[in-house]
Amino acid sequence: MKSLHTQQHPLADLRYQLNVLTHAEAAGSHLPPFAAKLRETGLLPLRPTGLTVMQINVGKMCNQTCHHCHVDAGPDRTEIMTRATMQQCLDALAQTDIPVVDLTGGAPEMNPDFRWFVEQISALGRSVIVRCNLTIIVANKKYHDLPEFFARHRVRVVSSLPCYTAANTDKQRGDGVFERSIRALQMLNAVGYGVADTGLVLDLVFNPGGASLPGPQAALEVDYKRQLMQDYGIVFNNLLTITNLPINRFLEFLLESGRYELYMEKLVTAYNPAAAANVMCRSTLSVGWDGQLYDCDFNQQLDLLVEASAPRHIQDFDQMALEGRTVVINQHCYGCTAGAGSSCGGATV
Repeated sequence: MKSLHTQQHPLADLRYQLNVLTHAEAAGSHLPPFAAKLRETGLLPLRPTGLTVMQINVGKMCNQTCHHCHVDAGPDRTEIMTRATMQQCLDALAQTDIPVVDLTGGAPEMNPDFRWFVEQISALGRSVIVRCNLTIIVANKKYHDLPEFFARHRVRVVSSLPCYTAANTDKQRGDGVFERSIRALQMLNAVGYGVADTGLVLDLVFNPGGASLPGPQAALEVDYKRQLMQDYGIVFNNLLTITNLPINRFLEFLLESGRYELYMEKLVTAYNPAAAANVMCRSTLSVGWDGQLYDCDFNQQLDLLVEASAPRHIQDFDQMALEGRTVVINQHCYGCTAGAGSSCGGATV
């Protein structure tokens, strides 16, 4: 499967996506603006509570082309963060006490300077999260030692595994992905990831395969741990549930299946003020592969930069100005505020 970008699909035009989200009749324009919901619950304007995470997208290149991917990543994407931009991120970090750096992609490990970047971030005394798709570990022998590299730098590994069965995982992520993911998980377990008392944290991520909200995070974690141990002897630390946001390939699925308006109504109906108060954009700064700044990874994929009054590139980083900004919002934000909430750290309520 090719990315929307390579297909020259209409949704590859981000202005078109935003039009679908906010104006097009077929897109359920009768739904209340997200800003109106925030106003009703006393959260408008939405402002940061302080920066605790710098999430950095080091490129859109990936060894997979998942059906739900909000980044529209794939082997055919060439956008990649340069070492010069990475150094600008390091220079910005050095000015702050931001404790966590969250590396994502694409498959972040495919960036040729990925390991150097992890080493430099660790040298600054910051904790590193890597959003690893698991299959990259077994995709090529040059990646086979990633578990050892991660362990050496005490990297927290967060990996998507949409289900503990092969059929459901492969349906969402591609043929053979489940089997390769299991092999990678066993390699991570072998060096201590997910094992009690090692301090090596391995978290898995669940997102629904269709147009529905995730089930209860705690209950799903129990099911995952039981089945993965029973069937494959695999252990892990936490299960994180994430709601699919209506952008990029998941938006394509919703529109082509005629479920867009129904899904948006479901998100709006499930709006939770407590989840809205805990959205990740209030504590996270998102850095694009080219150094541009966004309120979150989802805004990044829609090219919704931070507001104009704040620095918009990492080379101009100013923590005080960024913490004083107003968060840019749109209709897709309903996805993070529905039900138990959703973030890169899982449920928020």
